[in-house]
Amino acid sequence: MTAATPTAPAADRPRLTRWLLRLHRPALCVWAGLALALATLLLALAGPLADAAAEGWRQYNACAMSSRCSYGQDAILRYKDYYNYATIALNLLPFAVAAWAGAALTGKELESGTARLAWTQATSPARWLAVRLTVPALAVALCTGLLGWLHHRAWAAGQGRIDSAKEWYDRFTFHTNGPTLAALALAGLAAGALAGLLLRRALPALIVGVLVTGGVRGLAELALPHLWPAVTRTSAVDTFPGVGLEVEQGMVTRDGAHVPMPSCNTAAECDAAYRDFTGRYNIFHPLSHFWPLQLTTTALVLAVAGLLAAGCFLALRRVTGPLRPGRTAKARTGTAKALKTAV
Repeated sequence: MTAATPTAPAADRPRLTRWLLRLHRPALCVWAGLALALATLLLALAGPLADAAAEGWRQYNACAMSSRCSYGQDAILRYKDYYNYATIALNLLPFAVAAWAGAALTGKELESGTARLAWTQATSPARWLAVRLTVPALAVALCTGLLGWLHHRAWAAGQGRIDSAKEWYDRFTFHTNGPTLAALALAGLAAGALAGLLLRRALPALIVGVLVTGGVRGLAELALPHLWPAVTRTSAVDTFPGVGLEVEQGMVTRDGAHVPMPSCNTAAECDAAYRDFTGRYNIFHPLSHFWPLQLTTTALVLAVAGLLAAGCFLALRRVTGPLRPGRTAKARTGTAKALKTAV
């Protein structure tokens, strides 16, 4: 037992992917059930629910505010409620992924010692972590990417037909209407895994992973208006020209300068404050900027996710030392020596 056990051949090494799927089978079943339920709801929103709400609005507009005319109010409210439920649920998915990754994927295994046991069974720490990041990342990216596409179809089904439909620049709608949702979920996965590796305890890692994911979401929202060149419009009337994602609004002076909106409390103060202005200006993103903003936001969030994933390997290095395959044989040798001493 004093001799070092040779490195196990590849065929005899533990099948980490199969073991990972078996270990987290309950989470996988919950994730699949949730994805199926959301996909079914989004398909209904893109089809019969949107058609019923559009017919209700057509009847309402045809009534011309007549008190004797009836319209499908229940269909309109039903579409609005179900759309909000689906959108909120999709916005919460990255936080759910972060919570699971911090509590179960890495934090629990380090807290219970299961990870260190795996490192003595012909599995290097680097391979152990790579499998735990890659397999969930594939599942999360595929699922959230599909749900983001279905949500975009549901949103598009109401445009021009349902007067109460959300605009594309609504903060909750935007982040679930394209690949940004998948990028945020991947960032949540990396944030949770990193929290588990640093804290090595399930509950604190869960909390920190969720908080970091919220920080990434906040960073994306702050950077969003500045990720693509905006459009500037001016107007001589008392309303701001253009509709879209607002970047900046203000007043135009007689010499053409753009200044912020003046502050006033009374009608006399406002008349004096606005007297020297000739119009208003609006810097915004129109609907045509939707996909450029989606893609640039996705790239930004994926870059942050990549940094968090790299941080996972650096954190693991602090726990285990150099991430070399030869370290596994040394760990088994140390285990054999400990067994001999115990005997």
